[in-house]
Parts: sequence; C-alpha cells; structure tokens
Amino acid sequence: MKKILSLLLAACTLAPLAAAAQPQFAYTEVKPSLQAEADGKIEVLEFFWYGCIHCYNLEPTVEKWEKTLPKDVQFRRVPAVFNERWAIDATIYYTFEAMGLLDKLHRPFFDAIHRDRLRSDRKDELDAWLQKQGVDVKKFSETAKSFGVQSKTRRANQLTGLYKIEGTPAMAVHGRYTVSTDQGKSQAGMFDTVNYLVDVVRKGAK
Repeated sequence: MKKILSLLLAACTLAPLAAAAQPQFAYTEVKPSLQAEADGKIEVLEFFWYGCIHCYNLEPTVEKWEKTLPKDVQFRRVPAVFNERWAIDATIYYTFEAMGLLDKLHRPFFDAIHRDRLRSDRKDELDAWLQKQGVDVKKFSETAKSFGVQSKTRRANQLTGLYKIEGTPAMAVHGRYTVSTDQGKSQAGMFDTVNYLVDVVRKGAK
C-alpha cells in the first residue's frame, strides 16, 4: 500500500513538471473558420503594412523563414487594409505583383519608406522613386487602376476584417488561427507558434 501511495505521489509531483516542459503557444482561433485559398496546401498569411516599422523589422525574418517551409505549405503576404491610407499601399503592392516587379521592388520599397522617408501617399514622391527604379510610371498608374489590382485590394480589405486583424504584423494559418506579435512575444516566438499551428492543421488533415 505504501508503495502504491509513493508511486501516486511521484506521479503527482512529476505531472506539473511535465506540463511545464511542454511549449505553450498563444494564438486566436478564428470563429467561424474561413475557407483557405491555397488549393491542396496549408495556407499561411502575413498581414503587413509598408508603413509599419515592426513589419519592416520583421521582413528579414519572414524571408529566412519562408525558405524553410515544407512543400505542403503555401505562404502569402496580404497588405492589411484598415482605411484609405492603408489601401494606397495595398494597391502599390498588388501593382508590383501584377507587373512582375514584386521580387525586385518589395524590399527596396520598404527601405525607401523607412530609411529615406518616402511618402508613398504622395504621388510626386512615388513617381520619382519609381522612375529611379526604371519603372514606366504611366504603365504603373494604369495597372494600379486595373480591375485585377483593385479587386485584390478589396479582397485584402475583406480578409483584414474576416480574420479580425487589429494590428500588424500578424499571421494567419489556414483560415483557422491568427497570431499577433504580442502573442508570439518575439519574432522567433511568433514563427514557432505558426509552425506549431501548421503542424496542428497537417495532423488534422491526416
């Protein structure tokens, strides 16, 4: 009897230690869940704004993390839209994409805003910067007004609301979870949480 009691006492003592050893992740469950747009893959979104210094500081980590993603994960940036000012930068992002310039100009545009104080909402400043990058300003303006770009900007606005995004940067996993920088507590913590949630979705699909 004493042996049994000793074993029970040991189990009770070790249980909290085992629980404490388990990684604890903070995130928000999206209710109701949303339909992911990545066909046959686990979708991860990053909501960002070009004018957000935290997004700018996170970008190098995003780029490194993206290179480590397994083949069953599809990552996509979504320019968050809370108002008309943010919509301007979302339109610029999707115009870069439509013109095949995203890989070339995404980081330099971030740099221009935060290092050189470019005002992306000032057309004269934006046009001058685009010209320095060798971009046809007239074509850029026409593409920005196109149905495709405007549709994607509206969709970004919808997704910002549907995921209940309150600030940037923020991540979303497969229409089911969101993770803020506060919840992650650090850049590494944020991506650890995203990786954990990706694994949760993967296991649930098996």
